[in-house]
Amino acid sequence: MSIKITAIRLSGGTTHEHIVRLWWTDPSTSEAGDSSRAEIVSWIESSNGKAYVEDGRGNRADVGVVKPIHGEKYLRTYADGVWTDNLLALPRR
Repeated sequence: MSIKITAIRLSGGTTHEHIVRLWWTDPSTSEAGDSSRAEIVSWIESSNGKAYVEDGRGNRADVGVVKPIHGEKYLRTYADGVWTDNLLALPRR
């Protein structure tokens, strides 16, 4: 299953590490929901889940898990092997 991330909620800051909740849709079923960052990280890592975002032109960037030396894992987009800021450009809730 692959989900499209459509919005985020930040808490305590404005960087990727501060994303606490993500809204998503499953284009194959039209199911929609929201999940915590920890739930999405776990789903990607343990269930081989795939997530992505699209910009206004339909360009797609995959969502990956960043594993810092210190602190909790967090999510960030990457395209062509480069980490990008597409998640932070999404609408906020």
